[in-house]
Amino acid sequence: MTTPENPAEPAGPKGATTPAGAAEPAGPAAPGGAAPLVELVGVGKTYGTIRALDGVDLAVHPGRVSCVLGDNGAGKSTLIKIIAGVHRHTSGELRIDGRPVRLDSPRQALDRGIAAVHQDLATVSLMPVWRNFFLGSELTRGRWPFQRLDVARMRAVADAELRGMGIVLDDLDQPVGSLSGGQRQSVAIARAVYFGARVLILDEPTAALGVKQSGVVLRYIAAARDRGLGVVLITHNPHHAHLVGDHFTVLRLGSVELAAPRSGVTLDELTRHMAGGAELAQLERELSGPA
Repeated sequence: MTTPENPAEPAGPKGATTPAGAAEPAGPAAPGGAAPLVELVGVGKTYGTIRALDGVDLAVHPGRVSCVLGDNGAGKSTLIKIIAGVHRHTSGELRIDGRPVRLDSPRQALDRGIAAVHQDLATVSLMPVWRNFFLGSELTRGRWPFQRLDVARMRAVADAELRGMGIVLDDLDQPVGSLSGGQRQSVAIARAVYFGARVLILDEPTAALGVKQSGVVLRYIAAARDRGLGVVLITHNPHHAHLVGDHFTVLRLGSVELAAPRSGVTLDELTRHMAGGAELAQLERELSGPA
């Protein structure tokens, strides 16, 4: 099992840079006093002449769920890719444990304890649950050239870790494709936690799920939060966000339209901002006709 880096002493993977002699900003503290694990400060991203993000601020604290909402084209996918090391930002700062960095690859993000669970879940449908849990990081026994998979240990570890997240499966040998959508999401979350995630990015985890299965996933998001992870929940659904979120950021055309803690925004207000906010109000006035 890999363990996360000591937050107080990040190892600084190759390609991640801190300006020489620069002070190490502590970042704003959460209500509980913890500094952000990951922070975006005025981050922008351009693709040629297209500006995908412009001046975005976001702080991800341990034991809290930061929800990022927005319609298609709002910039949510670009934000995920910057935090997960897929793309570099072109302006502003990305800070990890208070230090400005530039990530060159998802591997560097993983080394820092940042894991992204995408909608495709990176699973192989016909492989058993335990094999998917360790996909790409299989445990072995014996010495080369006689090494072989340690199947018994992988089964035991997968079962223990899933149960630790409250996920009880009758048969870990069943193909992961036979699980419900909510169960597959839960396995992906437990896998990320086991392999040392401190920050968990969830890309539309309930998008293709019904009410019951969405509830399953939201419970496991809350379980990850309660274990002290910083969770970034990307979603179109303000109702799901409001059930588990501690802070809400609404993006529109690459810019922040709303940034508010849970205590500062109601579900109705969050829904209204998701639906267009000021633009919707203007449309209502136009459609209402003369008084």
